[in-house]
Amino acid sequence: MKKAALIILMICSTSVFAQDVSFSKPDKRDYREMPNPAVTDTKEWSMLNKDINVSFADDNIRYPKEKVPAGLMQKKWNISAWKGEGVNTQLLVWTKKDIDALGFQVSDLVNKKGGKINAENVKPGFVRYVMTDEFGRGCGRRKTTEYDSSLVEDPIDIVNILKVEARTVQPVWVSIQVPDDIPAGIYSGKITLTAPQNYDLKISLNVLDHTLPPPEKWKYDLDLWQSAASIAQVHNAELWSEEHFDLMVPYFNILARAGQKAITANIIDQPWGKGHVYHDDPTLIYWTKKEDGSWYYDYKIFDRYITTLMNSGIDQRINCYTMVTWDLSFIYFNEGLGRMDTVINAQPGSKAYTGFWLPMIKDFTAHLKNKGWFGKTAIAMDERDLESMKAVIALLRQVDPAWKIALAGDYHPEVEKDIYDYCINIGQTFPASVLQERIKLNKPSTYYTACGTDRPNGFTYSEPAENVWISWYAAAEGFTGYLRWAYNNWVKEPLLDSRFRTWPAGDLYQIYPGPRTSVRFEKFVEGIQDFEKIRILREQFTGDNNSAKLKELDDLLSPFTLAGLKNTPAAPVVINAKKKLNSY
Repeated sequence: MKKAALIILMICSTSVFAQDVSFSKPDKRDYREMPNPAVTDTKEWSMLNKDINVSFADDNIRYPKEKVPAGLMQKKWNISAWKGEGVNTQLLVWTKKDIDALGFQVSDLVNKKGGKINAENVKPGFVRYVMTDEFGRGCGRRKTTEYDSSLVEDPIDIVNILKVEARTVQPVWVSIQVPDDIPAGIYSGKITLTAPQNYDLKISLNVLDHTLPPPEKWKYDLDLWQSAASIAQVHNAELWSEEHFDLMVPYFNILARAGQKAITANIIDQPWGKGHVYHDDPTLIYWTKKEDGSWYYDYKIFDRYITTLMNSGIDQRINCYTMVTWDLSFIYFNEGLGRMDTVINAQPGSKAYTGFWLPMIKDFTAHLKNKGWFGKTAIAMDERDLESMKAVIALLRQVDPAWKIALAGDYHPEVEKDIYDYCINIGQTFPASVLQERIKLNKPSTYYTACGTDRPNGFTYSEPAENVWISWYAAAEGFTGYLRWAYNNWVKEPLLDSRFRTWPAGDLYQIYPGPRTSVRFEKFVEGIQDFEKIRILREQFTGDNNSAKLKELDDLLSPFTLAGLKNTPAAPVVINAKKKLNSY
């Protein structure tokens, strides 16, 4: 009967994307964007002097696909960076005629002394357009007809050649990963657009005499919740098959390179209830209630999943969701009935709840200790009430007082000391003395944004600089990092349409199938790097007893307030702060 339970739980429905966007071979697939709802001004395009135009552009602006960019004549990108840092910009190609095959080439970056940054460290990628909507009422049911929709640039594609239609804009994202072992100085090179004739744009990179450590050594507490099942769905792979686990790796490698600390591990089926997302949230642990009333817990998938993510470099924490589901229903396989069954409305602290969870936590504790994972594992809750938290804490302490607990939700002083990984909603704060003590004890103390936050946020229509601003705000408020609930919880056709029935567009994911990264995600990593640079400089100035420089850092962070963001867009504040940060 165990085998039957596994078969039932492993059934995974598949979805096929429109316009040949199934990703069974994601490195070889191309696709057509959705029709543009905006009207193209053909007269505006006809007034261009040149058929094909090329320029560097502001990477904090999403340029409309149908509109001629104004005032762009930038043929050189001047940028400063630390050793070990990744930097980005974008360039635009806008054309009066069809381009059958737009491509790009990059050169090495060299300095006057013969030092070199290899061309492989310079990575261009076509930025594609995806359908988005607007904030509206934020959280809650919505229809696409209720809000203005538009195409915005966000996915960064994995193809090297692209057809560009007449009277459209084609952005290209350019990233440079600066090696951590090169001398400081100016490094020069170029990127060439081929359309089919060549268009050269120059790059001048000023490598500063500071070093950013690799992501695995960053102290920023990053927690973007992963959805392994979504990867199986979009690739039409069997859930938890060898193919599925192989497909996971590049997605989680990208997340590890952003400094991700926590593994999202579902220990019960549908922790947030059915219909919460487009793809379901299956459990990693399969529960079977045997005919004699005893319980059996199968950890094979859990163990394989945890090991896979740890091998990708995400190995500091395991956050297990959850002992308090959103609908207080708990799904398992009933051997006596020969089918799936559900404990319904089991309130934490009740006899039914304790009878269900106590045997599992005892067994799970022993398993984690046997694997050597107990010390880095937490039972995690999402926006649960105080009384539920108290009941869970009491049950866990009954099994083992060393159990760690994680909560993303409101600040509850009554249970603060019991919560190891505490993430509070933006706009809330930890009392200064509490935050100081938590940091002293190395307890993750972070904040999050959700569907109810208009700005800052990482929706597909959000100003790109907001994803940088998020981590500057963390530094300004003394948080140790940031949490977002969805790294890759894709909608039906994520590359084409980021809108969803419940939340503002793009809320469910920050990257795209392929894997394809995004403007949002690249800007987010940019902000994390800034957080680390601030931390490193603060440690340096503290060690030097340089109070003047420490005050400068405090002054640099002072504009990053929610009140300030209401009146001033994120971009100018971020640009000014980054310029000063790179002057040290």
